[in-house]
Amino acid sequence: MNLRKCLKLYFVMGSQNCERPPALVLEEALSCGVTMFQFRDKGIRCLKGKPTMELALELQHLCQKYSVPFIINDDVELALLLNADGVHIGQEDESVKGVREKIGDKILGVSAHNVEEARLALESGADYLGVGPMFHTITKNDCRIVKGPRVIESIRAEGIHLPLVGIGGIHPGNVHEVIEAGSDGVAVISAISKRPEQTRSLFQSVEDSLLQSM
Repeated sequence: MNLRKCLKLYFVMGSQNCERPPALVLEEALSCGVTMFQFRDKGIRCLKGKPTMELALELQHLCQKYSVPFIINDDVELALLLNADGVHIGQEDESVKGVREKIGDKILGVSAHNVEEARLALESGADYLGVGPMFHTITKNDCRIVKGPRVIESIRAEGIHLPLVGIGGIHPGNVHEVIEAGSDGVAVISAISKRPEQTRSLFQSVEDSLLQSM
């Protein structure tokens, strides 16, 4: 698996992010270019218990249909139960080393907001970084201060060449700023969950920006 290529267009979604059935949204997105998917069911309106597992399984089957990695946010036990391709954790979750010990050689992504967090994630066994927020976003209630693409530039300047995606407030019009800063791709939530028809233009924006940055 070429992880950098998988990170080109990384879609993050849970039931709370959709206005239509999540499976319909995901299949449309997958058919239009999404290269990696993270199941993130969090928030006031998220599912609980068995319905969470049932939805995760349904979305995992779609990812398998399109040969796209299926990642689960935070929930290591669910990831192991479903034999997901990997797990993504934040700075407030279990330690990177602890998760790595549990999941073995599965993909491990870590959220980072500065050079120090990025370096620690690298040293602790992360496979890729999710860096943000790039721009203002209302999707996440616990969003950090917006530092923009320059935080990616600072991570790259320190010699940290781990595969990396920018996340937060990204749309087709600002993709190029994230890629030019040194990102391998972009991660989005509402840009696709609310507007799945926008997926193709997002993918093309990433492709064009990667070509220009070579």
